[in-house]
Amino acid sequence: MAVNSPLPIAANLKPVTGIELGHAEAGVRKAHRKDVLVMTLAPTATVAGVFTTNRFCAAPVQVCKAHLEGLHISGAPIRALVINTGNANAGTGETGLASANAVCSALADLLGCEASQVLPFSTGVILEPLPVDRVTAGLPQALTNLKADNWYNAAETIMTTDTQPKAASATVVINGETITLTGISKGAGMIKPNMATMLGFLATDAGVAQNVLEHMVKQAADQSFNCITIDGDTSTNDSFMLIATGTASLQVTDIASPDYAVLAEAVTTISRQLAQMIVRDGEGATKFITITVEDGVSVEECRKIAYSIGHSPLVKTAFFASDPNLGRILAAIGYAGVDDLDVSKLDLYLDDVLVARNGGRNPAYQEQDGQRVMKQSEITVRVKLGRGTACATIWTCDLSHDYVTINADYRS
Repeated sequence: MAVNSPLPIAANLKPVTGIELGHAEAGVRKAHRKDVLVMTLAPTATVAGVFTTNRFCAAPVQVCKAHLEGLHISGAPIRALVINTGNANAGTGETGLASANAVCSALADLLGCEASQVLPFSTGVILEPLPVDRVTAGLPQALTNLKADNWYNAAETIMTTDTQPKAASATVVINGETITLTGISKGAGMIKPNMATMLGFLATDAGVAQNVLEHMVKQAADQSFNCITIDGDTSTNDSFMLIATGTASLQVTDIASPDYAVLAEAVTTISRQLAQMIVRDGEGATKFITITVEDGVSVEECRKIAYSIGHSPLVKTAFFASDPNLGRILAAIGYAGVDDLDVSKLDLYLDDVLVARNGGRNPAYQEQDGQRVMKQSEITVRVKLGRGTACATIWTCDLSHDYVTINADYRS
C-alpha cells in the first residue's frame, strides 16, 4: 500500500473540456485487466513532452519524438494518444518501430486522421515483441468507452506494478477565468530522474502556444518528475506529456506574461503531486523520504549529493529497518563526486535532530533521537554544505524485502 497516499476519488477528478478518454481490456499480457487507453484531443489542442534519456529508449518514445517534431513542419495537430501496459516495446529494434507505427495507423484510420497525429506510449516488460494485433483489436472498445470524466479508469489502465491509481485535479483562476487541470501518472519501480519508469499525462483547458507549452513542460518536469528516485534505474519508456486543449478563452502566448507564471505554477504543483505519488507507491516502500541539500555552490551539486544519498542501498535499507546508522549518509555525501567539498563545514539533520555538525558527530546527538525519527513513515534528511546559497530537494523511499520479491517475480 502506498505511503500516506489515499486513493484518488473518481468524482473529484475534473473533466477537461477538449479531451476524452476510453479504455479496453485487450489482453496485452494478462486477461481481464484494463491495458489499452486512448485519449482523443480537440483540434485546438497543443501537446508537448519530455522523455527518457536512456539510450535504449523504446520504440514508442522514438515515434512520439518524431511525430512531435513533425508538428513544426506540417502544423497538423496531435489528435490522439494511445497507451498500452504489459509490454514496453523496448529493445525490439526495427520490428518495434514498425509495431508502434502500426498502432498509430490503426487508431488514425478509426479516427479519420493521419498516423503522424497519434502519439503512442507503452510500459511493461522490456525485450519482448509488442502484440500489435491485441492492441489494435482493443482500439474500437476503447473508442466506444470515450468519456470526458473517465480519468480514474484511465489512471487504472496505465498501471503496472503500481498498487493503486495515481491521479490529481485542480482549478486555478487566471484573469477571472477558471482553468481546469487534471492528470494521471504511473510508476513504482525502475525510477530515476531524466526520467523515471513512469508515464505522466497532464491536461488543461487553457490555450497555450506550442513553443510556450514546450518550455512549460520542461520547467514542470525539472521540478517534479526529475526530482524523484526509487531505485536509481532510468527506464527505457519514460514520458511526461502536457496537453493544452485550448477550449477555454485564456490563451497563453508569452513565457514572460503574468498568465504564464500563474498557469506554470499550477502545472508544476500538480506535476509534483503526481510525481510524489509514484515515490509513495514505490515497490515495497514503507517510508517517504525528502532529501534537501542546502548552501551549495550550484543546484547541480546539491542534486548530485541528494541523489547520492537517495540511491544508496545502504541508506535506503537503514531507513526500512528504522536503524539510525547515519554514517551511511555521510559516506554517500562523500562519494557523490563533489571533489572540492569541505566536509568540515557540513551539518546533517534528520528532521529536527542535528546528527552531525562541522563534519563530525554532534556531541549532543542521542541514538534514541535518531531512532525516533527513523520510525516515522515520513522523514526529512537535510544537509547544509556551508559553501553557497544554492539548494535542491528530491523525494525517495526506503528499500524493503518486498522490492526484491516484486522484481524477482515481475515476469511471472
